[in-house]
Amino acid sequence: MSNRVSKFVHVDMDCFYAAVEMRDNPHYRGKPLAVGGSERQRGVISTCNYEARKFGVRSAMPTAQALKLCPQLLLVPGRMQVYKETSVKIREIFSRYTKLIEPLSLDEAYLDVTDSPCCQNSATLIAQSIRNDIWNELELTASAGVAPLKFLAKIASDLNKPNGQYVIPPNKVQETIDSLDLGKIPGVGKVSLEKLNRAGYYTCLDIRQSDYRELIVRFGRLGASLWNKSHGEDKRQVVVERERKSVGVERTFNRNISSFEQCWDVIETRLYPELARRLTHSTPKRNIIKQGIKVKFADFKQTTIEHVHNQLELGYFKELLVEVLQRQQGREIRLLGVHVMLEPKEQARQISMFEE
Repeated sequence: MSNRVSKFVHVDMDCFYAAVEMRDNPHYRGKPLAVGGSERQRGVISTCNYEARKFGVRSAMPTAQALKLCPQLLLVPGRMQVYKETSVKIREIFSRYTKLIEPLSLDEAYLDVTDSPCCQNSATLIAQSIRNDIWNELELTASAGVAPLKFLAKIASDLNKPNGQYVIPPNKVQETIDSLDLGKIPGVGKVSLEKLNRAGYYTCLDIRQSDYRELIVRFGRLGASLWNKSHGEDKRQVVVERERKSVGVERTFNRNISSFEQCWDVIETRLYPELARRLTHSTPKRNIIKQGIKVKFADFKQTTIEHVHNQLELGYFKELLVEVLQRQQGREIRLLGVHVMLEPKEQARQISMFEE
């Protein structure tokens, strides 16, 4: 058995969209700033700087709520093309140190630097050098986490924010894991955390000292995943090419809608044409396996319906809409979306082999 220790770096840009705006507009610096949320009644904050966070403003927060917490909050519209161009430059910096890069979004990525010849093969020095390059060339700050396990690198990148890094060496892995609150583990959401806490599990040490069979019975795949992570096991590697599983488009309304006719007009004239365009542009050779509709009601409760359907078809969305609106219960609708699920590439390859 090999004793080779992996070296993962997780790089996470600090309040990325807001940081780009402050870089390009010095007037914004030192003031509470949020990107997005331009519609004060119905808008949602995309991200905000640390000055705004001191007031309790957070991403995905309704604009109206953010303005109550911070009346002096500056709201600026997003410039997605600028953020994408900046992200490409950040990716180019990563590629100087390793070719094993797994982007998670425009502003964060995993890097496997196990075999990188840079910086005397020191993951700590590589992370520091990457952060220096980003600052010197783009005038943006990044935080980084370094660890021999993938999930720990992501956790570590959040421990010394902003503009810092945190290293978990191999001899500190189990000690660090034991002390982790389960809410810090990637993939453990609010609902799952509440269920775990009700069952008496609060830290990874609680999981490690528990009965494996009981965890599986109570929590299924989540229980198995937490058991492995709590024992310092994470066999996941950096995935250089991430397969796209779905394509979708949605719209949040300035004013709520409620009737079938209103919903269908939005789907037929706005959402469906954009979905067809995105599908053709991004994944022209992938087969569709499902169509679906997402609805968010005025009380912020959300529901999704999906049915197996192997082609993009406008009329089928009408059938789904009839079905999903049976869950409406008199509530108005604030968001409507349509999407398709895509056939996995490996499955498509296997089918094509049989057809030859």
